[in-house]
Amino acid sequence: MSHPLLPAVIDLVRAAGAAILPYWRGELQVREKADASPVTAADMAAHRLLAAGLAALDGQIPVLSEEASEIPLSERQRWQRWWLVDPLDGTKEFIAGSEEFTVNVALIEFGRVRFGVVGQPSSGRCFYGGAGLGAWRSEAPGQAEAIGVREAHDGPLVVVASRRHSSPAQESLLAGLSRRLGDLELASIGSSLKFCLLAEGQADCYPRLAPTSQWDTAAAQGVLEGAGGLVLGLDGAPLDYAAREDYLNPWFLALPAEAVWRDDLLRLARELA
Repeated sequence: MSHPLLPAVIDLVRAAGAAILPYWRGELQVREKADASPVTAADMAAHRLLAAGLAALDGQIPVLSEEASEIPLSERQRWQRWWLVDPLDGTKEFIAGSEEFTVNVALIEFGRVRFGVVGQPSSGRCFYGGAGLGAWRSEAPGQAEAIGVREAHDGPLVVVASRRHSSPAQESLLAGLSRRLGDLELASIGSSLKFCLLAEGQADCYPRLAPTSQWDTAAAQGVLEGAGGLVLGLDGAPLDYAAREDYLNPWFLALPAEAVWRDDLLRLARELA
């Protein structure tokens, strides 16, 4: 199963990645936004390409991009369907010369992810999918392989951690999880690739008890849900994208839908909330 808009969005994400690459590992002017996060000419080049391309694809669907997010809440509350875009996720990784940065585009319908596309410009790899649609990894245009979350196994639980962002609560959660479930293996990676590791079965869970914004997570959540995973708030409900003033997500847990240790993880996270 697919979605009629998905192929064109994959092409746009690849094109945005191509627009970013000339700036990678080159001389960059970095400025600081109001929230103290960095932005570069590469972010803006990808933003302009995606904003124009998505508008041309369907002018009736509004675009909310990290680099053009000053849209009044009163207007956004009227939207039933919109694009949620992070033109360059992992800007700090990008500035540092790492390969762990992505382009993220999600289609949101009534506050839920319909599908998401995550491109990794440095490798040419692209992940895409959505709940009820399935999920795929594409190494090059025209080549795609279905992916799925990891099934139960006897080895240590592989937990994805952010390379640059953690919190005392997150560290306490990992310690508590280790006490209850045994030794953990940590996999550290930047940007929305954390979700993609789960989606392709290379890790078991990604707990995030530290700040994220809606554009950081939506596209990769679509991929993970298509691969048989879930992204849950600490109330046990799926992470949603209802319009709110500050764009911040609540704390969440990303994991396979059938994980037998889900309740243990939720209970531990709630204790730390």
